[in-house]
Amino acid sequence: MRLVKLIVVAVLALTVLPAAAQAACSADRLEIRGDFGTVRFRVAVVDTPQGRAQGLMHVPEMPRMTGMLFVYERPQRVSFWMENTLIPLDMIFADETGVVQRIHENAVPLDRTPIPGGDGIQYVLEINGGMAATLGLSEGDVMRHPAIVQDVAAWACAAE
Repeated sequence: MRLVKLIVVAVLALTVLPAAAQAACSADRLEIRGDFGTVRFRVAVVDTPQGRAQGLMHVPEMPRMTGMLFVYERPQRVSFWMENTLIPLDMIFADETGVVQRIHENAVPLDRTPIPGGDGIQYVLEINGGMAATLGLSEGDVMRHPAIVQDVAAWACAAE
């Protein structure tokens, strides 16, 4: 009887734990891990040229710990600006593996000055201005999201 219980527990662990690990990733949630620990944001994903062009323009406010994840088809040089954007934003630029390469803090609303993200950028997370510093985010931190190609992700969805 004891052996049967052990087998049942082992089978449940093999079926439930992988599902729990996969559940750690969902399209509306992005996590960042660094020296500070781990933080989670609710995100809207934009992965089309039209969606990326619109971004957070005309949005009057954004709840705390939410953001927008811009996904590009391949790593490239990216640049943003704040035209028609009404709230200050932090922009977190990551490479194809999800490693943060640059953080631009407190982008000024309505400013048309280009904000370069650098070369080899494939993912950009926009969050409320000042939030990156508050949380202790820095270059070298790692993002986890299902839009990041899992075969090359520095922190894959199935990893815990």
